[in-house]
Amino acid sequence: MSGYEEVFASVVTFVSSLFIIFGGVLPYLPQYLQIRKERSSEGFSTKVCLVLLVANILRINFWFGKVFETPLLVQSIIMIFTMVIMLEICVRMKKEHPLSGNKKRGFSDPATVTSHFTDFDSNYFWKWTDFSDYIQFLAVFTAVTAATTSLFVKNMYYVEAVGTVSLITESTLAIPQLLKNRENSSTEGMSVKMVLLWFIGDSFKTLYFILRAAPNQFVACGSIQTAVDIMILYQVLTYEKKSDRSTT
Repeated sequence: MSGYEEVFASVVTFVSSLFIIFGGVLPYLPQYLQIRKERSSEGFSTKVCLVLLVANILRINFWFGKVFETPLLVQSIIMIFTMVIMLEICVRMKKEHPLSGNKKRGFSDPATVTSHFTDFDSNYFWKWTDFSDYIQFLAVFTAVTAATTSLFVKNMYYVEAVGTVSLITESTLAIPQLLKNRENSSTEGMSVKMVLLWFIGDSFKTLYFILRAAPNQFVACGSIQTAVDIMILYQVLTYEKKSDRSTT
């Protein structure tokens, strides 16, 4: 390989690594801005945050047992912070403007019950009242998984299981949004730009995994995510057509 080819390959690898690190969080910027603008988070499923938080915490545990690409590790850390920020604005909007999005779009009124993580009520899991409740859950989950990993980090069956569960979980990240749209019979309040960026990022990520010979779990994860992205984009078209027919 000539000197120019080596420089070109290095530049491509560097740019690809930056995209892997920061590309995953870009889709949530338009959704964050839309929530701020509309003062409502009703169209966005906070379970997307749950899926990504669990998946990335587990992925970091996986790294301690089986070191993989550093950009993927850094991406997990940044994604965790991003999802915490998304959770904060969603919870805040629901507390400050509990009916704004519902009345506008005809959604059902939210439950007025105050619930907290320490109530340990499964009926209100991930429907807690305060942002601090979500932080408490994440702290407990992180502590338990970290302690378990420290005990079994030398056990390859455990390590592989953690990696598999992490990637299977991450592959379902768009499913809560898919179900939320179906429940609302609308994609209003959901940023279409977010889903388009999901699709572009997941397609690129899957190709990156293949080219970099990443573990098979990563390839399967990316493929499933891309398929669900397409289903959500189909929802956008379907609900828009229904809305157009209802207004004519």
